[in-house]
Amino acid sequence: MKSMTEYLTFNTRTKRDYINITSMVEDVVTKSGIKEGLCLVNAMHITASVHINDDEKGLICDIDDFLETLAPYEPISKYRHNRTGEDNGDAHIKRSIMGREVVVAVTNGKLDFGPWEQIFYAEFNGQRPKRVLVKVIGE
Repeated sequence: MKSMTEYLTFNTRTKRDYINITSMVEDVVTKSGIKEGLCLVNAMHITASVHINDDEKGLICDIDDFLETLAPYEPISKYRHNRTGEDNGDAHIKRSIMGREVVVAVTNGKLDFGPWEQIFYAEFNGQRPKRVLVKVIGE
């Protein structure tokens, strides 16, 4: 069995952002040389997420609106976590809802997606560098 690990770094201009990282992950899979296996993509920060969905602008806005309705950024005083001097209580909750990672099968050296599936990095407390782990394992 072979494995390969790479880290992607993101530093968004805005507090919340959704970035399609599919092509970056595909590049890692290709570099790995693995033909059959699995690819783990993992947000390594507690206020960011990796998820799979359709790359359609309206849907991305709907997801953001939904998350902001469930866990709005303001009022900051709403979150006990923010009493520690932080202002990102909402971002932790959004990450919990959206999840930490995805695992995608690798078949014939390619990510084995269903129709319209794409991998997204979701940032909920941006404007500083954060890492995403991409680990490919297989034969």
